Amino acid sequence: MSLRHLPNAITGLRLAMAPVLFWLLWAGHYREALWVAAVAGASDAVDGVIAKRFGWQSRLGSLLDPVADKLLLGAAMAGLWLAQALPAWLVGLVLARDLVIVAGAAAWWRLAGPFSGQPSVLSKLTTGAQIALVLVCLVDLAGWDIPLRWRIEGLLAVALLTFLSGVDYVVRYGVRAWRHPRTPAE
Repeated sequence: MSLRHLPNAITGLRLAMAPVLFWLLWAGHYREALWVAAVAGASDAVDGVIAKRFGWQSRLGSLLDPVADKLLLGAAMAGLWLAQALPAWLVGLVLARDLVIVAGAAAWWRLAGPFSGQPSVLSKLTTGAQIALVLVCLVDLAGWDIPLRWRIEGLLAVALLTFLSGVDYVVRYGVRAWRHPRTPAE
């Protein structure tokens, strides 16, 4: 294997961590789940640094990286819901937003051609807040006491940002799609 493929291999390992993280949370192994989440987060940073430093970015990597991030975040949220650390409505809101984004990207591809999505600042803030909430919940479940206020404020911030980001995607890409000339994918 060429070292050029190392960032994609690291991303592939991160993809494989999603079901492991979910299972650890479902089985009540919270400290181990925290470690898997920490390794996954570190690997996300490492693969990006390696790809940029050596110019090893690829189309596959640009597609797999956000998929790995979303799968890990979704697995963490679903596992935390099973552990009763997050309410079902919040997990549903996060998953619904992600499904709307994926459905919109698929519709764009079908109606307008190849999709090149750029996350907005609001989307990046939303993802950051979701990750922070997951970490707060994992740290709390692993046995370190986290103030209840942090969890409540984190939950409300994630709910608001997730909703606003979902609306932003629908409006922004809806307008772009409306103005884009129709060139269906084959």
